Amino acid sequence: MSEFVEFAKIARLSRDVVVTEKIDGTNAQVFITLPTADIDDELVIARNMSGAHDPTSGYVMLAGSRNHYLTPKDDNFGFARWVGEHASELFDLGEGRHFGEWWGSGIQRGYGLTKGEKRFSLFNVARWSDDRDAVKFPVARPDCCHVVPVLYRGSFDSFMGHCPDILDHLHLTGSHASPGFMKPEGIVIYHTAGNVLFKKTLEKDEEPKSQARSKPRAEVVS
Repeated sequence: MSEFVEFAKIARLSRDVVVTEKIDGTNAQVFITLPTADIDDELVIARNMSGAHDPTSGYVMLAGSRNHYLTPKDDNFGFARWVGEHASELFDLGEGRHFGEWWGSGIQRGYGLTKGEKRFSLFNVARWSDDRDAVKFPVARPDCCHVVPVLYRGSFDSFMGHCPDILDHLHLTGSHASPGFMKPEGIVIYHTAGNVLFKKTLEKDEEPKSQARSKPRAEVVS
């Protein structure tokens, strides 16, 4: 007899959302975990052997893109190499998968960063922030990381009325992630009760991604 599958619960739409700037780079992740037999040693970027008082001592670190793990020999715009260079700081993120955007010089829009400068901006704004307020965020982000800018926090109902204003402000004032860069991509809306993400772009929002970006952008040296 087939296993019974129940219908999933439906989240209420009138709940909180968090709106962040959508950065036009490439998806990346830092994965910190205990070593297991199914982890290929060739994928391990770093091992934390710092000592018994470190909560991630004995853990290993892997780097990933949107769909596969990376190594310095099979990299994505130098992200795996960067992870290896900053591993001692990145272990402070703690156990788990830490997703973010790898962006900057030579990647998509570039955001005015030059001479190879790239940044890793964490997505989890409930845990990390560029605000160093120890009361709100007792665990500071590693100095080598950034966090995607928060543009709005509040109810979905209120957001629906403010969405055009948020987009207009972003269009007029430019990127919050890279102040002075005047071609930001758009926003990401996270619905907390539904645990789902949506995106809205300032240009060609009505087109599928494959059409909106018909010509691939090659990495350039700047």
